[in-house]
Amino acid sequence: MNSGVAWALVVHVVGFVFWMGGLLVATQVLASHTEASSEEVRQAFQRLEVKLFKGVAHPGAALTVIGGVAVLILQPDYLRQGWLHAKLSLVAILIGLDLMAYFRARSFHAGNVQLSRRECKLLHGGMALVFLGIVILVMIKPF
Repeated sequence: MNSGVAWALVVHVVGFVFWMGGLLVATQVLASHTEASSEEVRQAFQRLEVKLFKGVAHPGAALTVIGGVAVLILQPDYLRQGWLHAKLSLVAILIGLDLMAYFRARSFHAGNVQLSRRECKLLHGGMALVFLGIVILVMIKPF
């Protein structure tokens, strides 16, 4: 592996860690936010959720995509491998879950929708399962 591919993979993996970490923590905080009774606590949760999405998860997602595209430019033969197609399908699902959580949180913050703890936990669980699937596909490369 040449150093360009290695550095692109570093950017890709570090971005993915920040993206997933930010999303998983944000959905946990959001779940707690749904049950907060004090206005002061709700405002603190809201500030934290915004920081997690905009300051951790979404920059991580950007790094993930930039690193991933760089790897594909440097190693185009990956595009012929079945595991990568499955991984990219899971990444598309993850992007959908990310956007769903982000826009639901924004609507919740604006007072336009009610969120339940259960909905937040389902988003969290879905993201965790997709994360697990991506890691398995990358590490095992079953096809």
